[in-house]
Amino acid sequence: MKKIILSTLVASLLMTGVNAKETAAKNATVNEVHTIAVNNAKDEAKSNQSNLVKEAINSLKEAHDALGALEKKDAKLATTKLESALGKLEVILVAKDAPKLLPIDNTIVVNEFVGTSKEIETILNEVRVLLNRNKIQEARALMLPLQSEIDITVVSLPLVTYPDALKLAAKYVHSDELDKAHGVLVTALSTFTKVTEVLPIPLLKATDLIVASSVVAKEDKQRALAYLDAASESLKVAHALGYVSKSTTTYKGMQEQIEAVKKEIKGPNKAEKLFETLKASLKEFKEKVFSEKNSTTNKEKE
Repeated sequence: MKKIILSTLVASLLMTGVNAKETAAKNATVNEVHTIAVNNAKDEAKSNQSNLVKEAINSLKEAHDALGALEKKDAKLATTKLESALGKLEVILVAKDAPKLLPIDNTIVVNEFVGTSKEIETILNEVRVLLNRNKIQEARALMLPLQSEIDITVVSLPLVTYPDALKLAAKYVHSDELDKAHGVLVTALSTFTKVTEVLPIPLLKATDLIVASSVVAKEDKQRALAYLDAASESLKVAHALGYVSKSTTTYKGMQEQIEAVKKEIKGPNKAEKLFETLKASLKEFKEKVFSEKNSTTNKEKE
């Protein structure tokens, strides 16, 4: 428990600045736009999850120091450290946008499917045949690669209960009940909430491809159309892989919007408004994608 939290604190404190979002060059290939889209998503996830509040991080460190003092039966040092931990939390707790959960650890896992929508359909047909023959494990092996997503798992301490635990521990120390104070701190520093958020890579790619197309539509029609074709394929992949959304916008609707933009580019090429509508539709769809957010509270075993 201690190693996980303290190693994360050190890493977080060493983080400096946020990388600027990379944009595709006007002559970038479709694959280059794909790579930039994925890299930007990973960088954004890292920066968002490592942007921890300094006072809260320091509070956690003080609480760990208090735990160490209690293990050495040093009530005076434990009291000092607990008071310091609570004092550093006050800055966070009185803020209007005080977080309910304090991130202490995070992992980012990327699984990217590099095939086409037609290849997915072929695999799914093979899976159906295998399942009909009751060859479950063979079907499972074929389905394992059928995901294209960035999974961001964040482990957080609940700030709703953590300060109260520190106060209770301090109370026990003052009444010379060091074992009880130790037990309260151990529980406080080992109880966490784990949430996993899923970002579908094909939707990230489609977004960047549409933006890239809008940038070059006036000066390079062929490249703009190639980007839109690739965006259309990315949406087909997302659909085939089962990434669904609560949005009223549909995959079919976005495909129709892409076709309308392509038609405009081939004609008078006054596609600015159509591009903006398409971007807005995809943004709204992406924000409401069914994201597998598993929220669990765990107490790590000693």
